[in-house]
Formats: sequence, C-alpha cells, structure tokens
Amino acid sequence: MSFELLTALCLYAFVSSITPGPNNLMLMASGANFGYQRTIPHMLGVGIGFMIMIVLIGMGLKQLFDAYPLSHQILKVVSITYLLYLAYKIAVSTVPKIKENPEDGDANPLTFFQAALFQWVNPKAWTMALTAISVYSPSANIESILLVALIFGGINLPSVSVWTALGQELSRFLTNELRLKVFNVSMAFLLILSMYPVMSASF
Repeated sequence: MSFELLTALCLYAFVSSITPGPNNLMLMASGANFGYQRTIPHMLGVGIGFMIMIVLIGMGLKQLFDAYPLSHQILKVVSITYLLYLAYKIAVSTVPKIKENPEDGDANPLTFFQAALFQWVNPKAWTMALTAISVYSPSANIESILLVALIFGGINLPSVSVWTALGQELSRFLTNELRLKVFNVSMAFLLILSMYPVMSASF
C-alpha cells in the first residue's frame, strides 16, 4: 500500500470512527450512566468486533452480499429493528448511578461479546467496513485486509473512548434522576436519528 493510500486510510478511519453514530452515542450514554471503567468491555467489543467484521467481509462476505442483493434489505430491516429496541431500552432504563448501590437498576453496560455482535447490525459499521474494503483493499488479499483491520483497530479504540469519557464528564451535571432520565431519552432519540441514512439508502 502506497504512503498516500495509507494516509488516506488513516484519515478515513479517524473521521468515520470519531463522528457520531450508534456505537459512539451508546458509549456516551454508557459513560454517563455507568462510568468509564465499567464501559471498557463495551469499548473493546466495538474495536475488536469491528476488526473481525472487516476481516470477514474482506475474505468473502462482501461478494456474498453482492451476489444476493436482497440480503441488503433483510439486513437493513434487522438493523433498524434492533436499533429501535436499543433506543427503547436506553430511554426506559432506570438510573443505577443515582441509587445507593451502583449495581442496582434494570440496566447494565453492554458486555464485550454484546458490543462485538452489535457491529453486525450496526448500519454505520457496515458502511465503514464495506467502504474500507472496496477502496483500500480492492485486491482482497489477506495482507491488505489485515492491514486495513489493524489500522481501524488502532484508530477506533482511542476515538470511541473519547465518547465514553465525554459521557462520564456529563455525569457531573446529571446529578439527579430527572436530569439523567432526560439525557437517556435524548440519547435514545439521537440513536433513532442516526438511522436516517440507512432508512433512506442502501448500505
């Protein structure tokens, strides 16, 4: 991979990782509700899960989806349905940090495996992965696929951690149940808004 192409890939990885999307909005909500430390498995699941997604798409899943266009529409419906469910869970969850025991409440941060699996129903992740493979690894050889995955892994984790830290800082303001409830409902609404691109276009 040429230096120019590598630089462009790094820039694409940074911009696509740091900008708002389902992962970052959910991480900010988790940082506000559960704190940075309890959200670390969620962050690792996002970063490592997305790396695995890039590798698998590069090694054949992209060709499978190209061969069966209907699969795009099925995936879109599944993704939207699941994101609506997550938005509902964020909006109606009780507020564990306001309680005497922070482990109380009906909400918990996503686990590593839940966050990793979430990438497969995350419309932004699909767009990022398909674009990365199509543009920066058109030959689809294993070396270039792994390079793309490693660059995303190295850039994605610091980027998403910023959103978690931002959420934790916001928790200083969210000092009563009403404020945190308003925040959670707002985050759920923004999560729904983040689906607009996939509702109006294919992956």
